[in-house]
Amino acid sequence: MDPKEFNFQLAHLGINQADAAEGAATAALLSSLFGWEQRDTPGSIFVNEQFEVMKMPFRGRLGHIGITTSDVVKAREWLESQGIVFAEESANYDENGRLKLIYARDDIAGFAFHITQKG
Repeated sequence: MDPKEFNFQLAHLGINQADAAEGAATAALLSSLFGWEQRDTPGSIFVNEQFEVMKMPFRGRLGHIGITTSDVVKAREWLESQGIVFAEESANYDENGRLKLIYARDDIAGFAFHITQKG
């Protein structure tokens, strides 16, 4: 297998914050500095869809990095063959029972990583 066949792409950078107030302030600053739109969710605020500002501490010492792939199941197999262990409790499935998101168990450079099905 070649990693290029999975079309890995950076989806977003997750930024951990202490609480909702700190998260809102960080999101507002990013938005005002760069003129980007915000999208509020229960656990985070997306800024320009490329930054996910968390409303509380979350996975990863520094935050998390979301990676999209064209085939999350085969990409997982590839990454496991490279020594990555996944956190089964983090797995998220669609309405048909297909894997759509899962986090690696261990941080890389202080960041948690998840892979997500594109589309």
